[in-house]
Amino acid sequence: MPTFTNIILVFIAAFLLSAIPGPDMLYIIARGTGQGRAAGLLSSLGIATGGLLQTCAVALGLSGLFLMVPIAYDVIKYVGAVYLIYLGARTIFSRQEVVASPIGEKANLARVFLQGSLTTLLNPKVAFFYLAFLPQFVDQTRGYVPLQLIILGLVYNITGLAVDSSVAYLSSFLGQWIKNRLGAAKLLRWLTGGTFIGLGVRLAFSQRQ
Repeated sequence: MPTFTNIILVFIAAFLLSAIPGPDMLYIIARGTGQGRAAGLLSSLGIATGGLLQTCAVALGLSGLFLMVPIAYDVIKYVGAVYLIYLGARTIFSRQEVVASPIGEKANLARVFLQGSLTTLLNPKVAFFYLAFLPQFVDQTRGYVPLQLIILGLVYNITGLAVDSSVAYLSSFLGQWIKNRLGAAKLLRWLTGGTFIGLGVRLAFSQRQ
């Protein structure tokens, strides 16, 4: 079990890092603005779930594969980039992608959740971040190290989820305001799709650090 001090430090770091605008926040804003509150919140939950799975991979040593087999890093990175670009193109050319989904349409919301998870799982830089960040707060004298990593990752992702959910909630109001004031469904499609494509291009050209 991690020390209470280390848990608090991870909580503070997670809050500060999550509050800084980054790819995840842009993705959530695009979902919340284009598809409504439910889509934004489920995207946040999907990203947190993907982050927790990445934490488990770090705890089990699976992320070390990227260090031993560099091509694995590039394969995952480019698959993730293509996936984001695909989502962007689909959003731009599909009128229904930016219409807020009714709560009753569970299949669509499930797809939004899955897509949010995949955007994190298919980003190897996230695994590298956890690999570099979480071990700093592990105390090897306090029990099973993988369990400590998972607990710390859970604290990190729950904190991030709280911040991201707030962003999703606020962005849904922005999307509704644009629709009501401007009636710009086409603008929302291009804004949302362009964000996804931009994130995909950014990931494709990112360098491993």
